Amino acid sequence: MYADKYQDPPCTDDCLVEMGLRVLLQPDPWKKAEYTYVAVSLWMTGEVNSICNNNCKGLRAPDRPSRSDDTVKLLPPGMAPKRGKGGSLASRQAILHSLVHIECWAVDLAWDAVVRYGLQQAHYQLPKRFFDDFVTVAEDEARHFSILVERLKELGSYYGALPAHDGLWESARETGHSLPARMAVEHCVHEARGLDRLPATIANFRKHGDEASAKLLENVIYPEEVSHCAAGVRWLKYLHALAHGKDPYAEAPNLGSGDDSDPKNMTELEAAEDSEDGERKDEGEEEETKEAKKMEGKEKEGREKEGKEKEGRKKEELKKEELKKEELKKEEQEKEESKKIKQGILSGEMLRDKLAVSEAQGEKGEEVEGKGIKGTNEDSKSGSDLFRISDEPFDWISDARLFPTVEEWFHALTRRHFYGGLKPPFNEEARARAGFGPEW
Repeated sequence: MYADKYQDPPCTDDCLVEMGLRVLLQPDPWKKAEYTYVAVSLWMTGEVNSICNNNCKGLRAPDRPSRSDDTVKLLPPGMAPKRGKGGSLASRQAILHSLVHIECWAVDLAWDAVVRYGLQQAHYQLPKRFFDDFVTVAEDEARHFSILVERLKELGSYYGALPAHDGLWESARETGHSLPARMAVEHCVHEARGLDRLPATIANFRKHGDEASAKLLENVIYPEEVSHCAAGVRWLKYLHALAHGKDPYAEAPNLGSGDDSDPKNMTELEAAEDSEDGERKDEGEEEETKEAKKMEGKEKEGREKEGKEKEGRKKEELKKEELKKEELKKEEQEKEESKKIKQGILSGEMLRDKLAVSEAQGEKGEEVEGKGIKGTNEDSKSGSDLFRISDEPFDWISDARLFPTVEEWFHALTRRHFYGGLKPPFNEEARARAGFGPEW
């Protein structure tokens, strides 16, 4: 195919998709990390600033990233050896080996998102921030791989000493046809499950005297994995808002499209400083009016008490109104559900087939002649054009519009594409930091 063309490290002649392809086609795990560091530097410094250009015509994301056959012996997921809970050196080596393998695949997963959906940028109307996010994820995962490999060496082992499985990539392969499914399963399920388990792993390492590994997991891996989970939440919200004709930056404010500086805030700060100056100036007068202030304080307490009572009554009224709204919403949802059943909902397989056709057409550099967004390999428009969607939804848009909330869409995507179990315990604190709570 074109594998030979992309064996060298990323360079300034590449676009972002080409740099990602170089990482995916590199079979050596250590070189994957090295290529990632080069690509990240070129992208972050602006030496490469094109997501996808004319060189991308005819390119496609590989069905499976290249892997050195002699690095790790692969087994089916159910046949991988038990790792234990860190009570012995062999158990801690096995746990770290597993984490190294996961991080190595996570590098490929991040670049696969850049390449696969960079080639479909217009189809999903993705802004540059999406690619910034996943370049950052790739950098984090490569660094995690590198430092965990070194820690594994310090414990007397090496990457490849034990067998492993590629269940993570198999799951990614099942969602390759759909960006929403990829975000839901890989980032809102797999990444979140990692967050659920990591605190116990850290505690077990610490309990058995391996403080160095515990600190590495606690201070480096753990907080950055929260941000990777947040990326999935962020872009699933973006796509859902876009499909419903809403401004995705309003629905998912942590996309960070605004300017942090606010003249209003500066005015308030200056006013506060002026107030402090006034207080210092009137210090002497306050001593002379202590009794008057005591009386004023008592009056204030009375007003506050009366205000709290009024606020309590108001809250009760609002609560009643909310209950009425919930009842009306429930009735509307029931009507909508009945309507869906009558009309018939496209199955996951039908959506997958349609997306496969659109992807195949997009790979040839053609427009997707569908009932909605026309997918091309050119950069999507910015500004208000970003939110302009056809009145006749197609593919992921029609799927998203079946669900009033992003949480409902997430549940549907998970049921459709995730085959494992989702059981407690859940790391509520980390999940909340990532942007999704119990409603997800």
